[in-house]
Amino acid sequence: MFGQGIAKGLWVTLKHFAATYANDVKRGGRAYLGDSLGDTVFERRQGPRAQGIFTVEYPDEKIAVPERFRFVPFLVVENYDHPDRPGHDWCTSCGICAKVCPPQCIWIVRGEDPVTKRPIPEPQAFYIDIDICMNCGYCAEFCPFDAIKMDHDYELSTYDRTATNIHDKARLSKEFRYWQSIAPTTAAEEAEARGGWEHTDVIKERKKAEAAAKKAAPAAAPAAAVTTATASSPPVTGQQAAESEAAAGVAANVEATARAEATTQEPDAANTDAAADAEKAKAERLAKREAALARKAAKKSGGE
Repeated sequence: MFGQGIAKGLWVTLKHFAATYANDVKRGGRAYLGDSLGDTVFERRQGPRAQGIFTVEYPDEKIAVPERFRFVPFLVVENYDHPDRPGHDWCTSCGICAKVCPPQCIWIVRGEDPVTKRPIPEPQAFYIDIDICMNCGYCAEFCPFDAIKMDHDYELSTYDRTATNIHDKARLSKEFRYWQSIAPTTAAEEAEARGGWEHTDVIKERKKAEAAAKKAAPAAAPAAAVTTATASSPPVTGQQAAESEAAAGVAANVEATARAEATTQEPDAANTDAAADAEKAKAERLAKREAALARKAAKKSGGE
């Protein structure tokens, strides 16, 4: 019959409407406040055995967003209680996020050294217009330093977009601990890919220090062996020390004499070679001169 579907739908709505109040009376107000069982009221109401109201009473109730949920980006900085780099930026102001942004809503001002005026790998200013941002996540995906992430904060409505909807660096910066709290699985995967929880620069410096320590260890081992051998050798008497000094003096005199003789012989050999070369060059010049004179004389006699 015409209208049966409408009647069935209205009947379902009426049953839920009545069950909502019946459930409130049955639980004595604990349907929204919870009970002694320790379960989450919202999860029970959204489960298959729920009775009564099904809708989410926002803003008093909010659905938990999934870990991969993405809204406006934010900048990752070191934890404010970090022992070496408290609050230090992970961003190096490379500009890749601004280049890949489809709506072009990211502006970056690279920092510079106040003395040399050379650029430094830190952003001096960072702006994102969240009204233009389309929450695509390209900036976070292409960032080579894991310095920009997608936030879960979606309650950003305001009456004045010019004052609050252009986020600056101070508002965008959030410590690394915050990213671990909203996306623990993703943060762990990224840390495994980087090789640690720290920033890539910190990890590189640590690896360099470890490599330097490994190189220094073999050089320190022979010195330690010599020290150990010296410490384990028997004590030397006065007579033995005198004999050792005398032997060392004789060896030094022999070595000095050999060096002096070698020094004397080397100049003599060098002078002999130089004299032979000079005589050879002189003979060649004389031969060329005689040949030229002979050709000249023959030419003159032929002309006469």
